[in-house]
Amino acid sequence: MTLRSRLAGWSLAPLLLSSALVGASEEAQLLTAINQYRSEVQRCAEKVSEELPPLLQDTRLVLPVNGAGDLQQALSAAGYPMVNVQAISLSGPRDAQAALQVLQDSFCQTLLDPQFVDIGISRQARDWRILLARPLLSARLGDWQTEGERLRVQINAARAQARQCGAQAFAAAPALAWNASLALAAESHSRDMANHNYFAHRDRDGRTPGDRAELAGYSGQRQGENIAAGRAAVADIVAGWLASPGHCANLMNPQFSELGAAYAVDPKSDAGIYWTALFGAP
Repeated sequence: MTLRSRLAGWSLAPLLLSSALVGASEEAQLLTAINQYRSEVQRCAEKVSEELPPLLQDTRLVLPVNGAGDLQQALSAAGYPMVNVQAISLSGPRDAQAALQVLQDSFCQTLLDPQFVDIGISRQARDWRILLARPLLSARLGDWQTEGERLRVQINAARAQARQCGAQAFAAAPALAWNASLALAAESHSRDMANHNYFAHRDRDGRTPGDRAELAGYSGQRQGENIAAGRAAVADIVAGWLASPGHCANLMNPQFSELGAAYAVDPKSDAGIYWTALFGAP
């Protein structure tokens, strides 16, 4: 996402479930609503969140609502290679809308934690169990330049097709060329997020994507940035961005003609792996 769109504001009002979800299960409605909540800038615990890609439903995380025993053992038995998991239990919400309100009020920090990429939701009457998890990194990665180039190829494949990004319709866009200066800025930001355990477009010194591009020697007049965390596969990163209206709009923007992209890993960080795609136009 470009920083300009991210700083436009945030929603303080409760989200309302779309009428298009009528007929879907309450669990499916809640998942859709959580992902809508994550896709917008939010204020939580006196902090402003980033817009996040959607959580993916994983059936291995759908455990019995009243299940007892060790959660790690249960996920191991289900075959989920967990690094971290957070379980939320609710008792009382009559439907997905009521459950969402409780989650927004009491668990916003967990819902907006970028390290979590998978989710499982189970429900029995008015009892709910929501598991958010980060899996082990399973993809075998090359160096940051190799994976950045793979990301560019995937992004260009997405740009080659017309698509809808939320309320915006985009025609197919020209392919992005690799730019070494943007790539260096992307690698520096991914490394900084990983080594200092944060997820944001403004770095620790308050610099914006445009500032970092300029410092890296990029002379273009327009920049935009998408970031992601917690997943290693390039295809999953692009799929997540395409499912998020703001990230998708950045990716499809025909005004951008150049790209630099990179990842960085730090096992001590919350998300483990961090990605930056920095778009530009001369």
